Amino acid sequence: MLDLAIQIVGLILCVSLILNLYRLLVGPKLPDRILALDTMFINGIALILLYGIAIENAIYFEAALLIAMLGFVSTSALCKYLLRGDIIE
Repeated sequence: MLDLAIQIVGLILCVSLILNLYRLLVGPKLPDRILALDTMFINGIALILLYGIAIENAIYFEAALLIAMLGFVSTSALCKYLLRGDIIE
């Protein structure tokens, strides 16, 4: 039963990533594209965690944590650049 649930959730996350990629490429404005990129980070983290659950390996949880930190920093930097035009003051 868990294997079926993992496959269904994996399929849903892959569809979500494809829709996020569409929004990233076609997004009408720059904030929409930044939000799509941040959502892609979150969906990527969910896929990594799902894979870690599927193969029962804990190292993927640490990798997901590192990617989450990278996603937060990159989104913050892009938003600051969008608002001020400069990242470092």
